[in-house]
Amino acid sequence: MKFRIDIVKCQSFKHVKERLFPVLDECRELFPTSNDTKILLKPNLNANMNALTGNTTDLRLLAGIIEYLQNKGYYNIVIGEGTNSGYYRNDISVISRLKVDKLAKYYDVKVIDLNFSEPFYINFEDGVKAGVAEELCNADFIINMPKLKTHFEAGMSVCLKNLIGCLVGQENKKKTHKDLARNILNINENVKPHLHIVDGLIAMEGLGPTKGIPKNLGVVIVGTNPYLIDLLCAKIANFDHRLVTTLKLAEDKGIITKHYHEYIESLDIDAFISEFEKPKANFLTSFIHSPKRQKYFLAVRNTRFFSYLASTEFFGHLLFLSGLRQDNFIKSEMRFDGLYLNKNLCKNGCTKCADYCPLGLKLPDQINEKDSRCIECLYCFLVCPNRAIEFKGELGFMADQLRQYDEVTRKVT
Repeated sequence: MKFRIDIVKCQSFKHVKERLFPVLDECRELFPTSNDTKILLKPNLNANMNALTGNTTDLRLLAGIIEYLQNKGYYNIVIGEGTNSGYYRNDISVISRLKVDKLAKYYDVKVIDLNFSEPFYINFEDGVKAGVAEELCNADFIINMPKLKTHFEAGMSVCLKNLIGCLVGQENKKKTHKDLARNILNINENVKPHLHIVDGLIAMEGLGPTKGIPKNLGVVIVGTNPYLIDLLCAKIANFDHRLVTTLKLAEDKGIITKHYHEYIESLDIDAFISEFEKPKANFLTSFIHSPKRQKYFLAVRNTRFFSYLASTEFFGHLLFLSGLRQDNFIKSEMRFDGLYLNKNLCKNGCTKCADYCPLGLKLPDQINEKDSRCIECLYCFLVCPNRAIEFKGELGFMADQLRQYDEVTRKVT
């Protein structure tokens, strides 16, 4: 069996283009020959958490891949993701809050929330059928773009688990939890991306997928085999792969063989290994999400009365505080009136804001000019070590994100 994985060291948008593009050129035989091929990019837009928290796919990587494809003449490009169903049930657009819609408009590509797609049905465990967005069936070429992060139920979330976002709406997503690892593999048996590009720029350790700690890993991983890539990511994070539920199951089923392990061991990856803090949930969360008890919790969770309670702001916040829900569905939107550069605080020679701009704007010079190309992602504002970039407007939901991650984001980026 022929294996190939490329690990690319990247710390900036410039690196993405200078270092990742040549690697993609070496994979040209994988790409379609026709420029009108329907290409679907499947990032991880699980929550409205900025990519610099380690939660979602970095806009620098997404922009870079779009640029690469367009430079090669491809024009029929769609960004598709079925965001966390709790957000769309609360009328919150994660795609809008993460500014993926503005990025798509800038590059003149389409973006769709797969939660609202027409489904085609695949088999889950125990005769259950789950609906996958038809766009996955209609696409000629799929690029899976997961975030490398920990996950308190699955152990890790990378290529395999990212495909849960292909399911249509809450009704289909909740079916995965009846047997999470097996159903993730069921999705991967039916949806087979042609290429996987893992965002390990700012990864997440600890209590992922949403309450973890950002970790500057500074890598992008490219390959075609999701099992092999996930196995490599476990190795990089210094995780026992048997504690990653999807990898354990894949090995038990004979999908991951000794040849996979031999290939991983043959790679010179010592420079990339960086031990991740393990995802350890609190007692209540661990108790309820135990495989022995989770089916009883799900039976209660899926009742109409509990769904109503969970949809209320008060009870939803209690679930968040208890750890049973990782996401806090804050409905107040951000109002962006611009950014202001305090030149007295801006340090000469610092390139942080420019390194993190997903459009490669000439920062910090263009901040006070209010460049019309700015997509309002706030990356420059969030990474400035001297707080020289000031936000103008109302933070809305971002205020809670800053409360949790402002200090750590400025340190790790």
